[in-house]
Amino acid sequence: MDLIIRSAAPKDLPSLLEIINHAILNTTAIYDYEPRTMEQQKAWFEQMFYDGMPVIVAELEGEVIGYGSYNIFRPKIGYKFSVEHSIYLDEKSRGMGVGGKLLGSLIQRAKESGLHTMIGCIDASNRASIEFHKKYGFVEKGYLKEVAYKFDQWLDLVYMQLLLEED
Repeated sequence: MDLIIRSAAPKDLPSLLEIINHAILNTTAIYDYEPRTMEQQKAWFEQMFYDGMPVIVAELEGEVIGYGSYNIFRPKIGYKFSVEHSIYLDEKSRGMGVGGKLLGSLIQRAKESGLHTMIGCIDASNRASIEFHKKYGFVEKGYLKEVAYKFDQWLDLVYMQLLLEED
């Protein structure tokens, strides 16, 4: 597998939009209900670029098969060294190690940027994602019961944390 991890470019927006919309419509990995429009995705991408936050893609044979990003955990100045990350994969690309390559790159970028901690907010029913994060040193730090509602059910949220300065 000749996988390339690189910074996302505007030309990648259609692929990013397709990947995120699949997650919105079919999973509890994201608690949005409505698919995003290209205008919304473009505005998000431009804001991330303006804020100096990374958006990276996994490319295989010229096709974007996943992406990752992080942004400041909460919008108060005191949180400026803490980021929450997200990784989304094309449905057919799961189980190939793509998520690990994206997460590894995000962790490296966070360390190089002088950040202190990365946080993952994961739907509690997504045991695969929780176990995946544990492999990269993330530790479960919180469990919030019934904080979201999607697909006619209440959803629990798990907070996982990686302290970047501990390695």
